[in-house]
Amino acid sequence: MKYRLLAGGSVLVLTAALSACSSSSGTDSGNGGGRTTVDVWLMRDSVSDRFQKEFAADFEKRHPTIDVKIQIQEWDGIGEKITAALASNDAPDVIEAGNTQVAQFAESGGLLDLSDRTEELNGGDWLSGLAEPGSYEGKQYGIPYYAANRVVVYRTDLFEKAGVDATAIKTREQWIDATTKLNKGGTQGIYLPGQLWYALAGFIWDEGGDLAAESDGKWSGALDTPEALRGMAFYQELQALGKGPKDSDEDDPPQAEVMAQGQVAQVIQTPGGAKVIEEQNPGLAGKLAFFPIPGKTADTPGAVFTGGSDLVVPAAAAHPDEAVAFIKELTGDTWQKKLAVAMSYVPNRTSLASAVADDPGAAAMAVGAANGHATPNTPGWAAVEAENPIKDYMTAVLTGGDPAKEAAKASADITRAMNAGS
Repeated sequence: MKYRLLAGGSVLVLTAALSACSSSSGTDSGNGGGRTTVDVWLMRDSVSDRFQKEFAADFEKRHPTIDVKIQIQEWDGIGEKITAALASNDAPDVIEAGNTQVAQFAESGGLLDLSDRTEELNGGDWLSGLAEPGSYEGKQYGIPYYAANRVVVYRTDLFEKAGVDATAIKTREQWIDATTKLNKGGTQGIYLPGQLWYALAGFIWDEGGDLAAESDGKWSGALDTPEALRGMAFYQELQALGKGPKDSDEDDPPQAEVMAQGQVAQVIQTPGGAKVIEEQNPGLAGKLAFFPIPGKTADTPGAVFTGGSDLVVPAAAAHPDEAVAFIKELTGDTWQKKLAVAMSYVPNRTSLASAVADDPGAAAMAVGAANGHATPNTPGWAAVEAENPIKDYMTAVLTGGDPAKEAAKASADITRAMNAGS
C-alpha cells in the first residue's frame, strides 16, 4: 500500500522524450556509442521534480556510461500496467511497486531474483515492513525504497486545556486515560471511524495475532484467534471515545475534514494529513503535532502497517546490471537521507532513522516503523482487500454483534478469497 504524503511530482526527461511505453533498447544511439539508457518507472508523488533532477544528474556523473530516463506513472490502474509490462519484451529496467504488490508480480515469474545482491544493497537492516513483502517463497524480489505509516495527529491546544502531556503517552493504558480526559466539553477525544482496518491490524499484531496465517501452503483467515479478538476489543474501547461513524472508513467523510471542524483532539493517520487539516482550517496552523501509536508496553511502540514502495527489476529488463546500479544509489545512505528530508518519508533502513529527526511527523513515523508490519505476503491478499470483509466485521462488532461469531464469519470470507485461485 502506497501513502500519498505530498502533492506534486512531474515527468522528468533526461535523455529522450518520454512515450507512453518504455523503450529498452541496448544503447541509445542519440547519446553516442556505448552509452546505455536505464528506463525507470516511478510513481506519482514518490519524489519531487527537484529531487529527480538532482539524483539523476548525480547518478549520471558517477556512472558516465549510463543515462537515466524516468517516467512517472499514475497509481490508478498501475497493477494492470505493470503486469502487462512484465509479460512483454519491452519492460522498463526498474519499476517502483507498492510493497504489498510485489508478491503478485513475483508469482507470475516476471521479476528478477535479487537475493544474491542484498548484501551490496545494505539488506542487513532493512525495514521489515518493506523487506518482508518484497520477498516471495524465500527469494528477494523487491528492494525497500521508502516507508510511511500512521501516527497520532493531535491538537496541542486541546491537550493543554485538558492537562494532558502527549510526550508521556507511551502505553495503550495511558492513551485511553488521556483520551478519556479529552472526551469532554464538546470535544471528541479521538475521531476513529469504524472501518480503519489498518489501525485494527496494528492492535492485532501487538497482541501477537495476524489477519491470516499459512499452514501447509494454504492461507486461512485469523481474525477469530484469541489474539486478534483482543486487538478488536481494544479498537472498540478506543473508538467509543469519540463520535466516529461505525459503518465507514477514514475517507467517508475524510477525517482531515472532520478534524478541521475544530472539535477533534486526535486522529490516526499519516503526518501529511496535518497539512490538509491546516489548509482547510488555517486557524489550526501551529496547533497540530504527532506521537507514535502507543504500544502495550512503554518500551515498544505500537505495531503499524508499513506502507511504501519497493524497487523491482523485471526479468525481461534489457539492462539488469545498470538497473541494480540505479537501485543501489537511490536506496543507499546518501540519497535515502536526502529523500527522507525532501519528502518526509521514513528511510528504508532502521539505521538511517536519525535523518528525519528534525521533522516531527516523519520522526514519529520512524519510531513506529521500527515495529512495522505488512499484510499477509501472498498474491491472494489482493482479493481480500478488493472484497474487504474486515471492514464489515468491524462494523458488525461495533454495532453490537458478537465478536467471536463475527470474527469467525470474516475469517471464513478471508480464507475463501485468499484461496479462490488455487
